[in-house]
Amino acid sequence: MSVHPFIEAEKQSGHSVKRACELLGVSRAAFYSRRSALPGPRAVRDAELAEHIAEVHARSRGSYGAPRVHAQLQRDGEQCGRRRVARLMRALGLAGRYRRRRQRTTVPDPDAGTRPDLIGRDFTPDAAGLDARWCGDITYIATEEGWLYLATVIDIASRRVVGWATADHLRTDLVTDALLQAWAHRRPTRPVIFHSDKGCQYTSADYTALAERLGVRLSVGRTGQCWDNALAESFFATLKGEFLNIQPWPTRSAARSAIFEFIEGWYNLHRLHSSLSYRSPADYEAARAA
Repeated sequence: MSVHPFIEAEKQSGHSVKRACELLGVSRAAFYSRRSALPGPRAVRDAELAEHIAEVHARSRGSYGAPRVHAQLQRDGEQCGRRRVARLMRALGLAGRYRRRRQRTTVPDPDAGTRPDLIGRDFTPDAAGLDARWCGDITYIATEEGWLYLATVIDIASRRVVGWATADHLRTDLVTDALLQAWAHRRPTRPVIFHSDKGCQYTSADYTALAERLGVRLSVGRTGQCWDNALAESFFATLKGEFLNIQPWPTRSAARSAIFEFIEGWYNLHRLHSSLSYRSPADYEAARAA
């Protein structure tokens, strides 16, 4: 907007700019700021903040919405409100990715024995501490070579993926490999509950024998009740919605490399979780160990 012509004319005539501003109800600071065409402090701050927002959004691989961007900015020392972040993200054309409900892959074994549900939908982080309760599930990833299957073991307390395995099949080896990796990485010093659905891999004799050898107590949810294993379901929705579903995968090898990068390079170390007060699994575990 140009400088008000009346005030400019008064100034050119040698009259008081202060008096002219008073007559029009305009502050002298606003007059000189607009006359010099320099952006105000708020505009300058918005520009600086927008640059930082774009950096945070890019580091998240375009997955963060305003709440997580705002949380990361606070961790970086920025003092700003969430509404301001949301406004600037809209101006920049930035948005988070939203998760889609995944298709169920559980195939129950009708001959499997019954097991208790030792979790009871309690996935709160501080309920039992680290390496006391794990959960896991199986999902699939489409590639041009065919399906790649992924099994996980997640620490309920920290949301960290402590074990995982991939294969081109759904045999019991897939889930035993994930559990063995979790055990090798964590070396728990007390009995661990592992919670899953009633898929035939988890209720098989081989998996049961391995769990007994490791001192793992097996827990299962009800058939067809996704909320009974909500944390494992949520991780797969995050993995696919924020990363795997944004591009096609030509080979199983390429998909597996991408999964490794997401879990070990991003999710466990850096991704902020609202359930952990917007901390990453690694930060949460470090805080508990301090």
